[in-house]
Amino acid sequence: MIKFSHILFLFISASIFGQLNPQSKKITKTFFPDFEEVKNVTPALKKKKGFTNDKELYAFLNDLAKNHPEKVEISFVGESQKGRKIPFVKLTNPNQKEKIKVFIQGGLHGNELASTEGVLYVMHQLLNNENYTYLLDEIDLAVIPMANIDGYLKEDRYAANGLDLNRDQTKLMAKESVILKQVFSNFNPEVAIDFHEYTAYRKDFSKLGNFGVANAFDVMFLYSGNLNVPKNLRDFTQKLFVKNATDVLNDNNLTHHPYISTTKYKGDIHFNQGSISARSSATNYALTNAVASLIEIRGVNLGRTSFKRRIQSIFLVATSYLKTAVTNKKQVKEEIKKAINTQKEIVLTSKRKVYKDKVKVLDLDTEKIIEIEVTKRDAWLSSASSTRATPKGYLIDAAQKDIIKKLKTLGAKITVLEEDKVIDIEAYKVISYKRNSKKYEQMNLQKVKTEIQKQQKSFPKGTFLISLNQKNSNLIVEVLEPEAPNSFVSFGVLKTAKESILPIYRILK
Repeated sequence: MIKFSHILFLFISASIFGQLNPQSKKITKTFFPDFEEVKNVTPALKKKKGFTNDKELYAFLNDLAKNHPEKVEISFVGESQKGRKIPFVKLTNPNQKEKIKVFIQGGLHGNELASTEGVLYVMHQLLNNENYTYLLDEIDLAVIPMANIDGYLKEDRYAANGLDLNRDQTKLMAKESVILKQVFSNFNPEVAIDFHEYTAYRKDFSKLGNFGVANAFDVMFLYSGNLNVPKNLRDFTQKLFVKNATDVLNDNNLTHHPYISTTKYKGDIHFNQGSISARSSATNYALTNAVASLIEIRGVNLGRTSFKRRIQSIFLVATSYLKTAVTNKKQVKEEIKKAINTQKEIVLTSKRKVYKDKVKVLDLDTEKIIEIEVTKRDAWLSSASSTRATPKGYLIDAAQKDIIKKLKTLGAKITVLEEDKVIDIEAYKVISYKRNSKKYEQMNLQKVKTEIQKQQKSFPKGTFLISLNQKNSNLIVEVLEPEAPNSFVSFGVLKTAKESILPIYRILK
């Protein structure tokens, strides 16, 4: 009983205080020894305590540009809520080759401290290690190394206004979200990687095993299971990019698993596997028809424990993705083109497959790796629960300028009617409505059911027109179809009520 109380205290303390390291030195030495071959070349690695601050970040990037002026371009794409400049770095070796465009982001959650440091290490090695410099001959690389700079300097997950920037990628309510998404849309990558860290010692893990367990994987891979991402692109991401990266991790004795997290379901602890949510980066990026992954490294609340191991994990995954992109450049472009040309009906909502499975965990009683049986809710094995035919495009009332601004930030191509016009459309009439009084991410969520009404309608000059014959059509669908769980309606960005006609109209094919 004493041992259980001690473990439970560690879990609760880690949650409350954030910086208390719940991991024993014995566990670290046995399962997560550091990688001393990682060189002390980034700001945090050059000091014994603490992590990279904004001044050190700017100085590090300026040194890269100074030492490699032909390969490095630094710009500041905006300011955080606290007025700190957000750096954006482009790396490539200028030549006449057709490049593949890769986007890498770190530090979106400010308490995931190795994510930024690992990305800085990747940039340093690409520019200075002859084993990797050749990659820039074939790649245009865009990097946001410290996306949530305010949160990072406080070692706090959230942005200054309390928003989680990885729950804000469709509603775009935080200043940083708008800046980061606009950068992504302007760059328009073919491959996108977002590096994060995860919490191995969760409070609900204290209820598993005899005296609690911890997640034991060095790396977890999150790639989209969203059914509006074309299947060929989902399969290509998993079977080539993720597979190659896991092979590299195996070669370096690092453990890995598809992304899992725990959730309460009718009082029981279930394991969610994968994700379908357009509000977060892996799916949001994939809906633009890019090869996309969110990479989770074991590290939250561990301070500098196994810090070099965590950085090496990021480095190995990043360079594996870059090598795979270079080696399969032609196929990447072909799969993206195939995805763009895929015609399918829209999946409004989907249901995860639920089944029993076994997961390896670190048992805190025996301090050994054990298998436990769990209930998994698997996004990668989702099935559609409601669908709708794909329209030719959408018309949006001219007064809805805020929505249009968000759509443009998300990379949508938008025109306007140049004259009054009568068009055959489908209108949405709200026949069922529920507003959640409890806020989620500072928004009152709405759940609606609509009735589609076919009609001819006169639209005035200046009405916004969005064709679905464009690269980001799947993301456009996710935010405009009102029943979709991450739509402007669902998030309360576009407020409505029962019996209302939405100011968004579907153009009939």
